[in-house]
Amino acid sequence: QVQLVESGGGLGQAGGSLRLSCAASGSILSINAMGWYRQAPGKQRELVAHMTSGSRTNYADSVKGRFTISRDYARNTVYLQMNSLKPEDTAVYYCNVDYNHYAGPRTGWGQGTQVTVSS
Repeated sequence: QVQLVESGGGLGQAGGSLRLSCAASGSILSINAMGWYRQAPGKQRELVAHMTSGSRTNYADSVKGRFTISRDYARNTVYLQMNSLKPEDTAVYYCNVDYNHYAGPRTGWGQGTQVTVSS
């Protein structure tokens, strides 16, 4: 079982910045990838940014050039630096981890952190 603790959400202003962090702990043999998803009211959950253990990154088109994902491998932590925020970035942001457990590969989700961007 993995525990994901997210922090850093809250209220931001259009054009401003926020930084999210997510720390993974528990029965983790190794981590294959970590990332962030978001879900706005009435919409499906969507990928925001994703980073493999080989540091390969993938971003949603809507955040390219504004958001940056990074990882602290020693601390099993992933960050999302969000710059040039827009009201349409308002959503609940979820941390995601693909990891190896002694019983096989697993996926874990954080509890979600609210990000609200005012215009």
